[in-house]
Amino acid sequence: MVNINSIPAVDFYRWRFWAEELLNQEQSGDFTIAELDKFLQYAGGVDRLSLRLGLRQDNYPIQLSCDLPQLTRLWQQRVKERVPLQYLVGWAGWRQFTLQVTPGVLIPRPETEVLVDWVQEEIRKGKHDQGSPTGNWADLGTGSGAIAIGLCTIFPNITLHAVDCSEIALAMAKVNAQQNRLDHRIQFYHGEWFEPLHHLQGNLQGMVSNPPYIPTHQLSRLQPEVANHEPWVALDGGSDGLDCIRILVKQGTHYLCPGGLWVVECMAGQALTIAQLLHHQGDYGHIHITKDWEGIERFVIAQRQC
Repeated sequence: MVNINSIPAVDFYRWRFWAEELLNQEQSGDFTIAELDKFLQYAGGVDRLSLRLGLRQDNYPIQLSCDLPQLTRLWQQRVKERVPLQYLVGWAGWRQFTLQVTPGVLIPRPETEVLVDWVQEEIRKGKHDQGSPTGNWADLGTGSGAIAIGLCTIFPNITLHAVDCSEIALAMAKVNAQQNRLDHRIQFYHGEWFEPLHHLQGNLQGMVSNPPYIPTHQLSRLQPEVANHEPWVALDGGSDGLDCIRILVKQGTHYLCPGGLWVVECMAGQALTIAQLLHHQGDYGHIHITKDWEGIERFVIAQRQC
């Protein structure tokens, strides 16, 4: 149960003034007042109405889900150490879900939400099985379990096999599946890519993955929130960022059934190369590239040929 602390607005906005000053001291162009308001909503449990009314009414009570000393510690971690907000509060919003995340688990990204939409669109267009898909699907590198949970929600007749090499991530994915009442439809495996799924060779109706795809030499140049706090094992794609994707291209032909769907997320500038890898493999057809919300070529989709 969340403890509610009520403080006068004048005390709250005295704290807020201090928090803004801390931002100015750090001189970080990555932070804005909007980031502070977001922090107060998520870490402090302050609703938007209170943020507005409290500015005008000194006696307006502000309800906090933690006390000011705790809020101070969290804000210092956010600004000085650049700890991601999702790690500070222990959860991330993704599609309609609230997913638990901890250090060691990649924070699910908004752009990955579109992967689920594109899979749904592929099915709707009738290029694959008619109607709602059934059978076995795999989410390789499941992380927090976001994609697996998203697919199971829109496709009620599939069985999802979620794989990750991180025991920390796998444990969190299981928690998220349980909280969304999908643990009976998602089976979890500890291992590398297709390795734990030998019993499903030739039987997967679809495979989706958000694999590590950032070139090794670029990792240290990422935002501090990512480079210093998120697990590199979920980010490092090797010298050109495509090491893991090459494995998925090569091994996918052995695990997908004829007509099975192959869907992978990638970074800007990689999609065409991945499409060429699929073409040269010789076992894939209907290869195409799709974009995320920002118009970036983010996903490559293919179909296992008969």
